[in-house]
Amino acid sequence: MASVASPVIFKEFCPLYYLLNAIPTKVQKGFRSIVVYLTALDTNGDYIAVGSSIGMLYLYCRHLNQMKKYNFEGKCESITFVKLLSCFDDLVAVGTASGRVAVFQLVSSLPGRNKQLRRFDVAGIHKSSITALAWSPNGMKLFSGDDKGKIVYSALDLDQGICNSSLVLEEPSSIVQLDYNQKVLLVSTLQRTLLFYTEEKCVKQVGTQPRK
Repeated sequence: MASVASPVIFKEFCPLYYLLNAIPTKVQKGFRSIVVYLTALDTNGDYIAVGSSIGMLYLYCRHLNQMKKYNFEGKCESITFVKLLSCFDDLVAVGTASGRVAVFQLVSSLPGRNKQLRRFDVAGIHKSSITALAWSPNGMKLFSGDDKGKIVYSALDLDQGICNSSLVLEEPSSIVQLDYNQKVLLVSTLQRTLLFYTEEKCVKQVGTQPRK
């Protein structure tokens, strides 16, 4: 006898006012009042990360009900992508409209975990807006893509505080999505989807026809 599928229940969730109320709608820059737009979002079981048009990352801890703020030094530019990762330490990668990429290693109250906020910068390879970020499950690899088709691989050594980055792939159109698992990077661009094998450094296209 065929089993009867359980009915799908739709739920309506209200806006997260406790989160939105912790983010200012305007900030003062000299004599100017600047509207704050929310530009990027990522979530996991521990955090909600929200990027903004003023270069400020708002990170809400779901367990402590606390909001923390992180920013880039220097020019305030829009954050275009954020990516969280929970492994041995909690990490968040942030990309901006000018191609800056930074990784924040968050502080944890748990024994044996990171006790001091640290930041790693992906230096000077991207020159245009970051459109995708992807972590390896252990947090030792970060891949970043931009709207000019460049994909950068960053190797992180959290114990030594080192981040080494290199250009690994360049496509003729904007990167729209990245995902990494088992030494294979899935890449989607405006024109095609491909698999990049990071050990062999070879590319296999998914499908044969270009996107229209």
